[in-house]
Amino acid sequence: MPKLPKEEQDDLADQLRRASKAIPRLIAEGYSKKHQKKGFHKYLDDALTESNEMIVSLSHVRDLYPRYVVPKLSERLIDTYDKSSRQIYNLAKSW
Repeated sequence: MPKLPKEEQDDLADQLRRASKAIPRLIAEGYSKKHQKKGFHKYLDDALTESNEMIVSLSHVRDLYPRYVVPKLSERLIDTYDKSSRQIYNLAKSW
């Protein structure tokens, strides 16, 4: 992630770091509880929430701080998280 303005380094950058790390951790933790249908779904719902938060946060960076990011990289990351969100949703639906 390119260096954000000072005023966003703590809040927005921290949110991006936490959400990106939370997604695979939530899926892994939920999978360990796959024998509990509701337990697994709760973790998948939480992972989906984090993935959607990443899309919003990346959109904020792209729209509010265009000089700090490469537009194509922003779009590629947003697209990747959008695909991840759809995959998590479909996994939860089919489980």
